[in-house]
Amino acid sequence: MSDPISDVLRSVRLTGGVFLDVRLTEPFCLLSEFTVADCRPMLNDPVQIVFYHVMLAGGATMTVPGEAPVEVRAGEVAILPHNDTHTVASGPGLRPTISRSLIQPAADGGLARIVHGGGGAGMHMVCGFLGSTDRRNPALAMLPRLLKLDLRSTASREWIESSVRFAAAELAEGRLASSGVMSRLSEVLLVEAVRRFAAEAGPSGPGWLRGLADPQIGRALAAIHREPAARWSAEGLARAAGLSRSAFAGRFAALVGEPPIRYLSQWRLHLARQRLGERGTGIARVAHEVGYESEEAFSRAFKRATGLSPARWREREAARTAGEGEPAPPHPREYMPS
Repeated sequence: MSDPISDVLRSVRLTGGVFLDVRLTEPFCLLSEFTVADCRPMLNDPVQIVFYHVMLAGGATMTVPGEAPVEVRAGEVAILPHNDTHTVASGPGLRPTISRSLIQPAADGGLARIVHGGGGAGMHMVCGFLGSTDRRNPALAMLPRLLKLDLRSTASREWIESSVRFAAAELAEGRLASSGVMSRLSEVLLVEAVRRFAAEAGPSGPGWLRGLADPQIGRALAAIHREPAARWSAEGLARAAGLSRSAFAGRFAALVGEPPIRYLSQWRLHLARQRLGERGTGIARVAHEVGYESEEAFSRAFKRATGLSPARWREREAARTAGEGEPAPPHPREYMPS
């Protein structure tokens, strides 16, 4: 059976791996500031990074500036969807040490390590990442700065734990960098955390997640994200949801915050911006891939949404990537789901 959250997150093309083994003893306090460069040995040119820490033994308090501290214990995972700087500490009031200064690269190209602390009770965690080449990732933008997932409450607990330990052992021997297994592990962790966040947020959560958490509207959202170029109509999406057209339209708008066909159109244009950012992809091909019958129809819709023609938008993005001129702010009508 299709899982709407998995389908939607998979559509943002995330890949990942495990890159750091951390062993600390109390008292300890690390300031963690990982960057895109830390992932380049395993992932080429990521733009957006999601970092996570899998706690294997002991525990720590993790704090993002401006947010309440979060206790993370063995069997739990802390996920930072926006790669915020954060501290990992054994207690309050400790002076932080910059984690980067403690990293010990593996001589054989395997898993880098941090071994640090005051000699007291021990903590062991493995750090990993998910990377995306999409600068405007609506599926991640609405998530909180720090998510915690209790592996003991997930159906995938045993597989996740065994995969993390396998990755750590293999990387320590220099046998594994990034692979399908590691990408799958990273993806599963994010999906499980988002699923839990959606369930706990309930009716007060962001519109996209409210829709995904609803069994029927979730099926329609998954269908849109799985086959965005399909010739969807309100009736077809209602059938996918198992509802009448009128019941579907009202429920979709109430949960997601906009009508289903408008959401479909905006998602297609979001995907088009992804594809236009890739070299060698013609505008006519992009139009076809995201569900437009002609380049002209696509160009009209794109300009209505962004204020720029596809060709001009591509030129602007190329200049921005090359560092030419001042970065232009996103057009106010560019898509970001509620």
